Amino acid sequence: MDIAIKRQFLERWETYFPGAELPIVFSYSDEKLPSNRTSSEQGPHCIICDLASVREGMTRAFDASTINCGGARRYLGFETELRPNFAHFLSCGIPGEMEGERYKRSPELVERYLESQPAFEAPGRTIVFKRWDDLDEKDAPDVVIFFAPADVLSGLFTLASFAEVDPQAVIAPFGSGCSSIVYHPYRELRSEHPRAVLGMFDVSARPCVPPDALSFAVPWPKFTDMVDQMEESFLITPSWHKVRSRL
Repeated sequence: MDIAIKRQFLERWETYFPGAELPIVFSYSDEKLPSNRTSSEQGPHCIICDLASVREGMTRAFDASTINCGGARRYLGFETELRPNFAHFLSCGIPGEMEGERYKRSPELVERYLESQPAFEAPGRTIVFKRWDDLDEKDAPDVVIFFAPADVLSGLFTLASFAEVDPQAVIAPFGSGCSSIVYHPYRELRSEHPRAVLGMFDVSARPCVPPDALSFAVPWPKFTDMVDQMEESFLITPSWHKVRSRL
């Protein structure tokens, strides 16, 4: 990673989004990190909760053995299979056996939904999450992830559309919290024209983030374009200054 990009973003972020939380990034790696930097909670656990410490500045790495949620293992690329009766789990459940989340109306609808959500294989044995200010020359981020309230999101959303003709420069696909920050933006990273992903609408993951925060995940090539465009965009206008004054 070019450290000049790190410094440039930090300067512009503080200028146009003063006091706003720094983003985190993820990348895949085959390196084995020290045990004190690779951790997970015991028992069933949402990885979004684990990322709270990354947002506070702790680097964390996960692999198939340290992610204690089958959905997260799949959406982070470490597992292709879903739990038994997943279609019922996501919908109405099975009376006397399983309580359903009721995020979809029926198991049949879930099955059709899954046809558009193919599993992918992680390109490394670990996924590493870091906060922006901890990045160094050795890092090669895949996606930059913001956790932000409405005013910050309005700026990011508008900046993502600044140089785009397509009104869908930002998408908000249905899915788990981890799919909105890893699976969907990673799929966009592999596309010819990457889009940003607005997310964290997952009711099950909401307790892991502040009540006023959503996520905004940007594939690396689009992110660098957005940083380059900051100083010629709406961010320099009086309209944004009014919003900026209350961040």
